[in-house]
Amino acid sequence: MSDQSILRITREIKHIQHNADLSLAVAYKDSDIRNVTAIVLGTPGTPYQFGLFEFSISFGKDYPATPPIVQITTTNGGRCRFGPNLYAGGKVCLSILGTWGGQRGEEWSSAQGLESILISIQSLMSNNPYENEPGYQGAHAPEDQENSQAYIEKIRHETLRIAVIQPLESSLGIQSDGTVKPSENKNLGEDDDCDDSFDDEDGTFFEPFADLRKRRFLWYFDSYMQAIKEAEPQVRRRQRFETMPFETEDNCMRGHFNYPELRRRLIRVKEAILKEMHNWPIEGLEAKKQEASLAVSLQSQYEQIVEDFKHRHNFTVDLRLVHENPFLWELIYFGRPMTQLDGGVFKIKIYLSPRFPEEQPRVVVEPELFHYRVSKDGTLCYFPKRTEEMRHHIEAIVEALEEESAPYDPRTTVNPEASKLFWGSPEDRKNYNRALRRSVQKSVE
Repeated sequence: MSDQSILRITREIKHIQHNADLSLAVAYKDSDIRNVTAIVLGTPGTPYQFGLFEFSISFGKDYPATPPIVQITTTNGGRCRFGPNLYAGGKVCLSILGTWGGQRGEEWSSAQGLESILISIQSLMSNNPYENEPGYQGAHAPEDQENSQAYIEKIRHETLRIAVIQPLESSLGIQSDGTVKPSENKNLGEDDDCDDSFDDEDGTFFEPFADLRKRRFLWYFDSYMQAIKEAEPQVRRRQRFETMPFETEDNCMRGHFNYPELRRRLIRVKEAILKEMHNWPIEGLEAKKQEASLAVSLQSQYEQIVEDFKHRHNFTVDLRLVHENPFLWELIYFGRPMTQLDGGVFKIKIYLSPRFPEEQPRVVVEPELFHYRVSKDGTLCYFPKRTEEMRHHIEAIVEALEEESAPYDPRTTVNPEASKLFWGSPEDRKNYNRALRRSVQKSVE
């Protein structure tokens, strides 16, 4: 591959990694920048909502003169076709990739790149994927309307099962019987999603998005549960999926509905993630005893932040280490005067991994706060400017709590009930403010 091609790929990867687009993530093995793994977040408001779909992208030596080869790897081991353009065998049908004969002007050009490819893929995850099949656009016959709804229902079910639950069960070592085995003993079975995570050269497991999946899972858990609650009455348990007219024997989405089982598995995954989170401080204490460099660094960062608070006379927050453990911080937030949080006192636990910053902190707000950035169990959704420095995490936590006029973005709202009220009618907003104030008042009772 030419140096110019490598520079182009490197630049495009860094652009996505440093961009604020929450829908895309990319990674590659240090030894091979030509082969990239990407995550595309399922579009909110569609049956793909908040699924994390994985793709492999292979760049040829003449890139960008020719497009890369792109394959979807979230296919349940080649058994699930996630849409007319997303084949069970991995093929992604897009005119810009040269895998579909689109209209003139839709073909690949060197002006396009990795980001435009991923955005185009996300556009395939629409609210009516049935119409993405050529010849079915605008199909309104009664049979087509029934098929369209049936297609939406089974994609929603399989998004939860294959694009949310399975990768996390594999990463966490959760077996089909609910037992947990060490994650290094991964055995992909009939219900596991086989992808290209294994490094062919040294046999090590390449899992760049494990922490991203866990953090997003905690953010979107309430939305996943709500999706099940809304979809479950529409189908019978064990009801078989309807086969679409354009599906074939080896390129389809077959299976049956079992929302009670998906609910159990979601809860099991959450319990495993929280158990892992609560184990971090225990691991951290051992790292502190051994005077590990990360423990020393976190202790130093904590002391610098506290000293900075003193100099700035910041009276809205108080920070301490729980049991002098640099891997478990406690931030006491005093509601800023003249805001919706005025008078409230909230205890915010910050759990830090011994593998920080590769694994990002988990932040939990106590007591319950009715806020669109805080899930029902207290998980806070926030965005530090620099993920490797705790100072930026603290600043972002406070900013998220005090945010009062955010633009609507369903990817950053983790409390469906609060979000619906905050961005609803004027009367809804009043009800949101009342619920928020009630939770603030309860925080000091």
